[in-house]
Amino acid sequence: MIDLEKKEKTLFNELFVLELANNHWGNLSRGFRIIDQHSAIVRKHKVKAAIKLQIRDVDNFVHDDFKGNKTERYIKKTEKTKLSESDFVKLIEHIKSAGCIPMATPFDERSVDFCKDLNLPLLKIASSDISDWPLIEKVATKYIPTIVSNGGSSETELDNVCNFFNKRNIPLAINHCVSHYPTEDSDLELNQIDYLKNRYPENVIGFSTHEYQDWHTSMYISFAKGARTWERHIDIDYHDVPVSKYCSLPGQIDEWFAAYWKAKLLCGNLGDKKREISKKERDYLDALLRGVYAKRELKSGYQINDLSFEKDFYLAIPLQKAQISCREVSNCHKNERTVMHGVILKNRIEANSPLRLDNLIVEDEKYSSIYKTIVNRGL
Repeated sequence: MIDLEKKEKTLFNELFVLELANNHWGNLSRGFRIIDQHSAIVRKHKVKAAIKLQIRDVDNFVHDDFKGNKTERYIKKTEKTKLSESDFVKLIEHIKSAGCIPMATPFDERSVDFCKDLNLPLLKIASSDISDWPLIEKVATKYIPTIVSNGGSSETELDNVCNFFNKRNIPLAINHCVSHYPTEDSDLELNQIDYLKNRYPENVIGFSTHEYQDWHTSMYISFAKGARTWERHIDIDYHDVPVSKYCSLPGQIDEWFAAYWKAKLLCGNLGDKKREISKKERDYLDALLRGVYAKRELKSGYQINDLSFEKDFYLAIPLQKAQISCREVSNCHKNERTVMHGVILKNRIEANSPLRLDNLIVEDEKYSSIYKTIVNRGL
């Protein structure tokens, strides 16, 4: 068994997949232009992006009796966008030279072999093929990290695919997808990202979208929910060919990447542990603390006691430099003594004077962990 865990993390984490819509209508020049214009946006934003092709063995993909059919949209488009193997090689090289990762969606077994020959580092299984087991099993024989979109799938179908890849230790990312072209905002169902993360904790979860209303909101939400790979169809205005609503132009991908960086900034570090508190934040909060002041004159050698603390001291602002604060006298747990209990005064303190650390005889390590904090905070 091949261990591709490190490869999975490298490839799937915060990866953008840009699909050449409709196989750039089978026009090599158009394909190059799409790659050039969108890869420039990729480089501008310094993101990790794959540009994805659709690969079919067209001669055998369409049944002989239906070849040349002008009424079935899928057949007509498949034949119209046919490319030669040498065309795909040229596109792959162009993607690499543009600084992007080449990948493809193979739609038949021979195309899977061709993807392997092209040495593609990533494959995609389309939503329509989530139960095409001859194709899925063929993909698995290549041990290439794979992304699957779950548009229209049942829970059982998705379970079966995930279990199949996970048992073989083949990295699999799962994209939440709604297979409406285009997708209305009301159909996005972004809460499904939560469902996928909970049900498939071993897999990277992503979001494949065909929306067309804006290029910001769903990025903010999907990133915050934990999606870590994203996919959109891309196109350009070229030779008066209409751009499908579900496709993104370079300027819109520019907005999309900017939204990603904004979401990343807003969300901060990973949510699997307590965040690190900055000095700026601590200093701000420390300035709001109440300090401990003596209610009456207390003589040297006086031993502070929890039971008599309120008789001898009071809390007020401001907290002064190296002064004991409310934090040190708080009794967080019932029947537990505070760090103040049993501490002896080193010198006399006048009424209304602050109780400072240098007023105390510390015979043990009660303050060792917070010594620097106390000494450096306050006015």
